[in-house]
Amino acid sequence: MTSYVSVTADDFIERDGAIKLYDATGFEGMRKAGRLAAEILDALVPHVVPGVTTEALDDIVRRMTLDGGAVPATLGYRGYTKSCCISINHVVCHGIPGPKALKEGDIINIDVTPMLDGWHGDTSRMFLVGDVPIKAKRLVDVTYESLMLGIEQAKPGNHLGDVSHAIQTHAEKHRYGVVRDFCGHGVGRVFHDAPEVVHVGKPGTGPELKPGMIFTIEPMINIGRPDVKMLDDGWTAVTRDRTLSAQFEHSIGITETGCEIFTKSPAGLDHPPYA
Repeated sequence: MTSYVSVTADDFIERDGAIKLYDATGFEGMRKAGRLAAEILDALVPHVVPGVTTEALDDIVRRMTLDGGAVPATLGYRGYTKSCCISINHVVCHGIPGPKALKEGDIINIDVTPMLDGWHGDTSRMFLVGDVPIKAKRLVDVTYESLMLGIEQAKPGNHLGDVSHAIQTHAEKHRYGVVRDFCGHGVGRVFHDAPEVVHVGKPGTGPELKPGMIFTIEPMINIGRPDVKMLDDGWTAVTRDRTLSAQFEHSIGITETGCEIFTKSPAGLDHPPYA
């Protein structure tokens, strides 16, 4: 049975299986953290070019996070040693930045989570490296469309299954595979909290959406089958059939009338191409 608990910014909050319902102070905290996260991704646009290393991009993320008065939530998280995740081509999620240089035609996802005053601004965005093939661009477009269709269903009285179903229906209409192994999650004072936000489902199922809920929606969509496998580093997930994968992520809060997207780009750069 789903349990909900109302919390304030002053409460001690931990992952305990309950879905948190935050007050106005919580929404304001998420607004600030989310804006910083979006600004960091905006600033990366001119740097995502052929020849740049993912480590150099991670350095920019770390510097901007610290300059913004926050800390990278991933740095030291369960032993993770970088300030963001960068996933290239067939990497589904949690790619580790390193010396690998980007090349013409790559598509990459950059996932950042600055923790500002205890609030986690969790978001990710796709970037196109140079001239990208049409099939890759189409995957990126459909993945973004799937995210936004899911967000349209995020309103009080609906259920998480309504969000999931909208994402799954749109992606599968284009014969893409929706990854099942990873999901969105509650977020706020806790990095990964209840509920789990899966990206496949049936309307009217799952927890009911109530004002005050804060969570991420972050569909991972593959050109091929939805199956993934983990690499030996314990973090990097790749498509089992080596086909391309794309992902977008926003952190949102359920309001009395719909939802608020905390991580929208101030510069309008939520979706490539970024002019």
